[in-house]
Amino acid sequence: MSLKATQEIDIVKVATSKIDSIDFENIAFGNIFTDHMLICDFADGAWQKPKITPYEPFLLDPSAKVFHYGQAIFEGMKAFKDENEEVWLFRPDQNFERFNKSAVRMAMPEVPEEVFMGGLQQLIDLERNWVKKGKGNALYIRPFMIATGTGVIAAPSTHYRFMIILSPAKSYYSGEVKVIIAEHFSRAANGGIGAAKAAGNYSAQFYPTKLANDKGFQQIIWTDDATHTMLEEAGTMNVFFRINDTLVTAPVSERILDGITRKSLIAIAKKEGINVEERTVFVSEIVEAAKNGTLKEIFGAGTAAVVNPIVGFSFDDIYHELPKLENSIALQLKDKLNNIQYKLAEDTFGWTVKV
Repeated sequence: MSLKATQEIDIVKVATSKIDSIDFENIAFGNIFTDHMLICDFADGAWQKPKITPYEPFLLDPSAKVFHYGQAIFEGMKAFKDENEEVWLFRPDQNFERFNKSAVRMAMPEVPEEVFMGGLQQLIDLERNWVKKGKGNALYIRPFMIATGTGVIAAPSTHYRFMIILSPAKSYYSGEVKVIIAEHFSRAANGGIGAAKAAGNYSAQFYPTKLANDKGFQQIIWTDDATHTMLEEAGTMNVFFRINDTLVTAPVSERILDGITRKSLIAIAKKEGINVEERTVFVSEIVEAAKNGTLKEIFGAGTAAVVNPIVGFSFDDIYHELPKLENSIALQLKDKLNNIQYKLAEDTFGWTVKV
């Protein structure tokens, strides 16, 4: 696919870039932002003219609906630079489609393709020097929309703001990751907003994750809300289990996010002849597989971390350590996906889009 040009965008550039003050070798994920951002407001039933301005705070009325009723959605994407200094996006059409699915579920207006994709093209083109070469380096892209309409009546807003901000990034997690399988808390429920990238999904995770952190674990593998017998996601990522040489992952549902990294890894695995099963994964079978030695790997998959191996899990106060493998399927898949993203291997899937 190609990026669709938008109507003319007003661009106001910073007087002096801050890029030379940034230590790109020591960046904490999501803390540093580039010089510019994209803004497009929805008012009077229509999207207004988008603009690119210097990155800076902006004012909101204290009664803005985002503060009171949580109408807020976002996406996570990345841009990569190849050895020829060209900048590439990875499957941006999937992020665009999912963003608008989230908007519909949250009673928010869908963002036009020319604003989302065209605005993204122009913003990244302006900030291409912030995309650094080399595996592990990327420009994290955060499109989001918030309700800016005023008033505290419990009803959808009539005004919204769509924005894109950019953040240079290296690896998301460092160190070993141990998880707890949830026995009480849930990430999402049937009929809820689990399949949307709504801000409230993530804030609801903070408290149970803090409890896990206090016990020495980094994340939680969430279970279904009704029975807590089915495994769903790991922290903010989709999760895979390797039983012998088969990868197993829960199917996408109204409780589980349709992860772009997830579907990409599945496609690569199948192309490599790895057996993949998208089906219900029961806590009991994973615990049993850990006990009998057939559980070889668990790993999370998401845009920020790409692939995040998990070294062990706790359930019912019993900790199960996973074997240390030389032939990790998780790391093989991560390498193959990264090679496509950084244009180090042929993109036979047609996933990469040049900026």
